[in-house]
Amino acid sequence: MSVGPAPAASASGAPAAGTRPGRVSPRFIDKGAIFAGYVGIGMAVVIAIAFALIIPVQTLVFIATILGGVLIGAYANQRSNRYRPMKRVFANAVWAALVTAISLSILYGGIRLLFVYADSGFRNPGQGGQIECQVGPDCTYLRYVEDGQADELAAIGVTDGASFGSYFFWDGVIVNGAGLIILFTVAGALVAAGVRSLQAPPPDAPAQGTFVPRSRS
Repeated sequence: MSVGPAPAASASGAPAAGTRPGRVSPRFIDKGAIFAGYVGIGMAVVIAIAFALIIPVQTLVFIATILGGVLIGAYANQRSNRYRPMKRVFANAVWAALVTAISLSILYGGIRLLFVYADSGFRNPGQGGQIECQVGPDCTYLRYVEDGQADELAAIGVTDGASFGSYFFWDGVIVNGAGLIILFTVAGALVAAGVRSLQAPPPDAPAQGTFVPRSRS
């Protein structure tokens, strides 16, 4: 019984670029980009702790997301040794950026909601003392009212604790929170991908899409 010729890949004994023996390479995203996504989750944890708990300044979060997007987008293709084709370079960067941004949105949004829904109305005696309110959005709403922002809130339909809670969730957490975080992170990653796609692969570089392990030197 005759045996037909073995497939070219088996005859050469070399796996396709970006694969390991016995494993199939991802079709649209390189392994290095998938790994970069996990790194991005760690980055999101650091940003959330630094700028939502230690230094709770929303502007710093958005600045960090832009810089983080550039870094994670560049890292995704660096770890994959990916320069061409352009669509694969951008796919790697966007994947890592989305994983990072969604993780940060969940963490940052959760922390912001915790501050509002755990608000007990406590205030130092020098600032007016305890606010008489129900724990949660009602207390935060009354803080704004006593700060002279009642008319501004009423103009957007916020007149009590319940309406403030709904407004804060949709506008503060979803639109101006998660929406901007995802937008800025992906924008940063696209910049990194654009720069990467304009670079020529080094002559001694591994095959395109090859997972580049971290140097242990």
